[in-house]
Amino acid sequence: MKKFICIMCPKGCHLTVDEANDYQVSGHSCNKGVKYGKAEATHPVRVVTSTVLVEGGKTPLCSVKTADGIPKNLVLEAMKEINRVRLQAPVTIGDVAIKNLLNTGIDVVTTSEMKSA
Repeated sequence: MKKFICIMCPKGCHLTVDEANDYQVSGHSCNKGVKYGKAEATHPVRVVTSTVLVEGGKTPLCSVKTADGIPKNLVLEAMKEINRVRLQAPVTIGDVAIKNLLNTGIDVVTTSEMKSA
């Protein structure tokens, strides 16, 4: 049995996932909890948010995030890759900072705009 607190809504239901019984979820108050509990027990993913350096911009940092969740076990390695990025101003929202991060098929995109200095 695995235990999680659901983050799909503000209720924060205390979920129990029974791996021996086809990942049966209990403790949920809606179907979102069932989906979250199964996913968290079988293949947990996280959206990673961070900043990258921008050269020639009005400020030195630009916010970025993964375009979708990546496997939880890759988060630390993903941060190493993100920390290597250097963008050149100008930057617009949605620019791809890293294509296909760690061969996950997920891009890292900018979430803020950066004008040239």
